Amino acid sequence: MAEIEMEVVAVEKPGEMNMILGQSHFIKTVEDIHEAVSNAGGGIRFGLAFCEASGPKLVRHTGNDDELVQLAVDNARKLGAGHSFILFMKDGFPINILNNIKAVPEVCRIYCATANPVQVLIAETQQGRGIVGVIDGGSPKGVEQPDDIDDRKQLLRQLGYKK
Repeated sequence: MAEIEMEVVAVEKPGEMNMILGQSHFIKTVEDIHEAVSNAGGGIRFGLAFCEASGPKLVRHTGNDDELVQLAVDNARKLGAGHSFILFMKDGFPINILNNIKAVPEVCRIYCATANPVQVLIAETQQGRGIVGVIDGGSPKGVEQPDDIDDRKQLLRQLGYKK
């Protein structure tokens, strides 16, 4: 039976910056996600890194903002999980690009799309590292009340997602 070591890796990012963490299966992912984000419009700034799982096993990267590309590369190296990708973004929200990314043929799974603090549960065996799951933000402290419902609805309208 193979031994498994578990590790919790915190994603390092400034403040409430939005990010998407996922799994894909092919080196083509880097160019296809770049195109998917660019084609979403809206002037979104982004950096993407992808952990190649075979061949030279490099951290592949792209983006239109050098700072965000470096942030993605640094986090991808910390995660070290084959076929994982991490994307950081400014001037947009995951909701603006998530369907475009999910439509990329190589994308297998989205673990999270969030501005919350994220911890990634990593399993490591003799073969390599993989993502088991994520902890996205904190646990609920209660159930929304009528004032909370009004606040939620108002926020969605302020952000332009509802009329």
